Amino acid sequence: MKRLIERGLMFGNLVHVASPVLVERYNRALEHLTGRTTALTDFHIDISGYSPEVGQELGDPLYLNPKGVNRQFILLTTAQKTAPLLDATFSTSRGILRQFIETNEAQLFALTAKDAVAGELVNSVFVAETPADLFTIRKITVEADTTEGTVRTAERLGTLIDRFRTEEDAWYDDVLIAEMIGLARETGDVVRNPVRLERMTFDQQNSWTALFGGLYLFRGVPEPGVIAAGDKAALGPMPVDTVLDLSDRNAIAGFLERNGLVEPIVRARGIDGAAILHQKMEFITAATAAGQGETLTGATRRDLRRIARRHADLLPPEYHHLAALARWAEDAGPWPRITADDAAYFYTLRAAAGPDADLVNQLLAELSPLDVRQLFICHKPAFYAAYATWPEEKRAYVAELLATEYAVDKAGTREALFGHEAPMDDPAPAADPELLDRVGPWGAVRRR
Repeated sequence: MKRLIERGLMFGNLVHVASPVLVERYNRALEHLTGRTTALTDFHIDISGYSPEVGQELGDPLYLNPKGVNRQFILLTTAQKTAPLLDATFSTSRGILRQFIETNEAQLFALTAKDAVAGELVNSVFVAETPADLFTIRKITVEADTTEGTVRTAERLGTLIDRFRTEEDAWYDDVLIAEMIGLARETGDVVRNPVRLERMTFDQQNSWTALFGGLYLFRGVPEPGVIAAGDKAALGPMPVDTVLDLSDRNAIAGFLERNGLVEPIVRARGIDGAAILHQKMEFITAATAAGQGETLTGATRRDLRRIARRHADLLPPEYHHLAALARWAEDAGPWPRITADDAAYFYTLRAAAGPDADLVNQLLAELSPLDVRQLFICHKPAFYAAYATWPEEKRAYVAELLATEYAVDKAGTREALFGHEAPMDDPAPAADPELLDRVGPWGAVRRR
């Protein structure tokens, strides 16, 4: 993993904490939340304030995420909003934290100038003993305050100010006035400079969790269901009818199609579908070549095409199916019939536009693991696990590829792969539209 760290592909964009003042504030917050402190004077933190160095020191990678269900956080600076969330248990946690920081940025900037802000993503479940328990998590509420309780004190002062303004004899209430003065010494003028954090609550509808081997939970769709990375039989009773695992390829294809969650890459607006297919073929070629001991250092696209020709008989079915589809997309071949049983099926799809696009692209990445770029972008835990098993040549090639073609323009690459254009008033007709409407994108998924 050292190669990934050196290229900023692992533990990248963390916030460096080296100032004695910030370390002291972090320790106050850490003790406030967990009862523990760190002896480190130099470490890095993610968006939640979690530090891999502190986790190693304490021997507890979940020191800010007890039981893996209720994520706690420490904010030292609003700059944490662009940091990643390491070892995320739920796919929604980083988005919730970032939205909370951005919504309250001015207030948090003022609060963190003097103290750390500590908080928690609160839900109704403290321990998920069974997979079914995850379906009881309906809402996530963000609760936060400084270690000195500045926000709580300001709320109390605000209540007293309202009493002072509305009660008829408040001017003669010495106890009320004295309490207001005492609280104002702690908070400052809350009338001119309110100290208040928005209490934000988020619906937990569709999400991924690392618990129980990895689960995709879909509740906010017409046909709710759960998709397990492991054996679905190990889940036990679930509160939904559709329970699948990654081996149920046909069933997953039907589930995604019926819920309108995917679209074929070659029909998607705003992207060069044929170019993306060729890139996926290159990743598959690299994987095959690495397995044959080929040297991939500095390999160009032309080199990969040459390698593909030399090892054509060793390339997996995914490559040949994608090649047929690319030929069709470039008007150079017949329409290929790719079914959900075909190894290339999920490589040909991407998430449809919608609030769950990131979640669906993560699932598709897990179903098409030879597309190493999508795996890295959409499902980093799965990427890191796969990377540890690859031969050295493939590790070197992939790290260099990601560092030179993705890391230099992350936003542009994501837009090129997953961006969605608004539909035109008169869209051009798709190839064989009656067939597509009747049986799904590639003729494999029949509607109910």
